[in-house]
Amino acid sequence: MTEDDDIPLEAGARPVLRLKPKAGRRFFAGAPWVYQDELVLDRRTRKIPAGAVAELQDAERKPLGLVAVNLESGISGRLLDRDPGAEIDGAWLRTRIARALALRERLFDTPFYRLIHAETDGLPGVIVDRFGDACVMQPNAAWADQRAEEIAQALREVTGVSTVMLNAGSRARGLEGLTGETRLISGALEGPVEVPMNGAVYLADLLGGQKTGLYFDQRPNHAFVARLCRGARVLDVFSHVGGFALAALAGGADSALAIDGSEPALALASEGARRSGFEGRFSVRRADAFDALTELGEAGERFDVVICDPPAFAPSKSALQNGLRAYARVARLAARVTGPGGYLTLCSCSHAADPSAFRAACVRGIEQAGRQAQLLRAGEAGPDHPEHPGLAETSYLKALTYRLDG
Repeated sequence: MTEDDDIPLEAGARPVLRLKPKAGRRFFAGAPWVYQDELVLDRRTRKIPAGAVAELQDAERKPLGLVAVNLESGISGRLLDRDPGAEIDGAWLRTRIARALALRERLFDTPFYRLIHAETDGLPGVIVDRFGDACVMQPNAAWADQRAEEIAQALREVTGVSTVMLNAGSRARGLEGLTGETRLISGALEGPVEVPMNGAVYLADLLGGQKTGLYFDQRPNHAFVARLCRGARVLDVFSHVGGFALAALAGGADSALAIDGSEPALALASEGARRSGFEGRFSVRRADAFDALTELGEAGERFDVVICDPPAFAPSKSALQNGLRAYARVARLAARVTGPGGYLTLCSCSHAADPSAFRAACVRGIEQAGRQAQLLRAGEAGPDHPEHPGLAETSYLKALTYRLDG
């Protein structure tokens, strides 16, 4: 028993998390997280339920702010507010959402964007993508999962949307010990939603698609690659619902082949091409990406522009080395089907693979293919996915565009 176990908690008082002496190095450097091994875990602390709001104190009991607690997670405290007297209620949620909305409305003319980007927008663990009159929410932290209805109500009040979808399929929820099913909280959905982006029409399946239905983070990288595609023959591998391929066709590509392992995603890509007026220039192939690239290379196929945007091969530090080998393999196979003087874009959404490690893997693969390259651009996520200065993890997306020699 510690001295804290003997101190009664006043009625209505918040529970307290206290840092160990000399702990919280990342927190004091600006990160909005505290880890379980940094905390004093006495009997009272261990009784704090997941999702509760607690006052965070330093080792001398000085208040540092309010955190959302989940002692079942490695990230046991997520900073909600630096003011220990703040009330985490509907008004607080509306203020945070309104601030995030003001940024997106400054950036975009139409309401299709990442509206809430978790810690960076002051709502830790909360992801919200907006698709016109619908929002798809991923409450990836216990506090947000418990307040999903309240967050949905705040979204409706601030943005005016009528439909809010809760997506429970993210890997991050499992790390938090969260369960549950994807469900409609309010409104209605009548099939995929049209999303105008970079001169093309994309179709997002908000009910059954990957993630929230579309990857808004690649928007500026789609636009850059499209500039290279006039008159080009384009190959888009790991294409999802048309990703780079539809943007390439909007940029004047002669043709685009989209390869993906998901039949439903390719069906949406084909319908997006039809609605964009690209039907005659667009084709799809359902296949394993590695097998397809190998077969195209062996058949002597060459493309003017090649893009590979795979899923996270290194979702954690433990998977990093295997992930880097997979990225190098993608680079090698893709370089072999990129024509003389052609352009190759290689992407990674693995935060565990930092930019230098990912770049090294790509260069290794290109060299293994016997090609030399110029790096033209190192792209990142769009501005609706802002980075948190104290969290390197929020700088996750890499998109490297190379020009390969003859």
